[in-house]
Amino acid sequence: MDSNIVASNFIEQAIIEDIKEKGLKKIVTRFPPEPNGYTHIGHAKAICIDFLTAEKFKGYTNLRMDDTNPNKESEVYVKALMEDIKWLGFKWKNLTYASDYYEFLYNCAIDLIEQGKAFVCDLSAEEVSSMRGTLTEPGKESPYRNRSIEENLKLFKEMRAGKYADGEKTLRAKIDMSHPNINMRDPVIYRILHVKHFRQGDKWCIYPMYDFAHPLSDAYEQVTHSLCSLEFEDHRPLYNWFVDNCRILPGVKPRQIEFARLNIDGTVMSKRYMHELVQKGYVDGWDDPRLPTLSGFRRKGYTPSAIREFCTRIGVAKSNSIVQPHILEACIREELNKNAVRVVAVLDPIKINITNYPANKTEKIAISNNPTIENSKKHNILFSNELYIEREDFMIEPTNKFFRLTLNGYVRLMGAYIIKCDEVVKDKDGNIDHLNCSIVYDAKEQNIKPKGTIHWLSRNEAVKIKTRKFHSLLKEGEVYESGMVDKIINPNSMEEHISFIEPFALKQKSNLQFIRNGYYIEDSRLSKKDDRVFLETVSLKDSK
Repeated sequence: MDSNIVASNFIEQAIIEDIKEKGLKKIVTRFPPEPNGYTHIGHAKAICIDFLTAEKFKGYTNLRMDDTNPNKESEVYVKALMEDIKWLGFKWKNLTYASDYYEFLYNCAIDLIEQGKAFVCDLSAEEVSSMRGTLTEPGKESPYRNRSIEENLKLFKEMRAGKYADGEKTLRAKIDMSHPNINMRDPVIYRILHVKHFRQGDKWCIYPMYDFAHPLSDAYEQVTHSLCSLEFEDHRPLYNWFVDNCRILPGVKPRQIEFARLNIDGTVMSKRYMHELVQKGYVDGWDDPRLPTLSGFRRKGYTPSAIREFCTRIGVAKSNSIVQPHILEACIREELNKNAVRVVAVLDPIKINITNYPANKTEKIAISNNPTIENSKKHNILFSNELYIEREDFMIEPTNKFFRLTLNGYVRLMGAYIIKCDEVVKDKDGNIDHLNCSIVYDAKEQNIKPKGTIHWLSRNEAVKIKTRKFHSLLKEGEVYESGMVDKIINPNSMEEHISFIEPFALKQKSNLQFIRNGYYIEDSRLSKKDDRVFLETVSLKDSK
């Protein structure tokens, strides 16, 4: 192992110390998601830490599905998790499942019983909770705590055989009901669930708890460092207790190290809450672009390299904090500025007629595919006497510092002519139908130098599309609470427009910059041959 590795955070420093003190030859990490939902941006941070840490030390990472809760898990989520990790650009060494180790975990439980360190308890979940005590008061021991080893072995084997109903009995570790850490007060390590498992079928009716299965699975896989978010810090003594007391574990004992979880301001980061939003139809599935799932980000044009850059930029901290969403948006904006093809689209159109330009004439106007790239290719759009411009680029009575088109005012059309608005034509309801404008052919002679430049599209070649822009799912200042969705959900979190785009854009298969509007991508799920839908990835500038 390279002895010249320099630590860039406290996790890497701890690993370097372990290598020296324990003589570790190979660093092994693991990413252990529960397959009960889709990967979100918070998981992306954990994925990057797990994989990049092992990579830096020339070790490897296992992907282990924590499938110990058959009520909520499915193969659908397994496939989605695998796809997201691959999309981020990571490769795992081994794909494993906690359910692969059920027999091993069962034998670990038998070992604890045989040592007198685990017992079968008949108390209900409510009774266990009521006897657990508080932070200032010790708990009360279960009346079943002192059953003999022989009786506990018999009862536990009967639990496995399916003799008892759900909740009728549990297996608990025998530790210390007066321990200052409540997690150490005789925790439940097995419960009865007569539920079909998506991989194991009906083979098992007892299932290990996460706090039991997780450390022992780490140890079984010879994971050297179990990197997890800060909420598991209080569970670390229990993690170590299981690793220290199960006598059938192989080799090196894993070390748990916690880091701050990712919280993004105004963003729903809980899978449980996302389930509610999906199930109640507030969003269009798990890949809805308004959700912080990787499938949602992928659908609206976020790139894996930008997400990885974001995870690097926010760093690895020991204390929780709230990250502002504009940091993530800046990462994707910086990348797309370098790579996205420039095209013209008018999102909210208003028609203009150029009255002094021949009706049968067109001109080709060249546009750079990406001006940030030296010698970038160009493509053409057509100029004609019938155009679309953005509705927001025109005002009859302009406000201060409005430098676009106004009645009797001038503006430059991007790459083309200076025009003057001569007349506003309204429909019977008083709404603007179109503008009659004229080209100022002698602008130099008249010394006309408009301050504003706007984009445009020829109505002769413009293709009708739908565009969607997204805003926060929650009303400003609100925090997600289950059962309060109707009151806190933002009813305007998505806006859709009938827009127009140049034909060249429809041939592109990657991210686009709609000039002066933002970065967009065609929606792979909703778009059809004659009904094209484009989603805003991110705005051109940070509104903050």
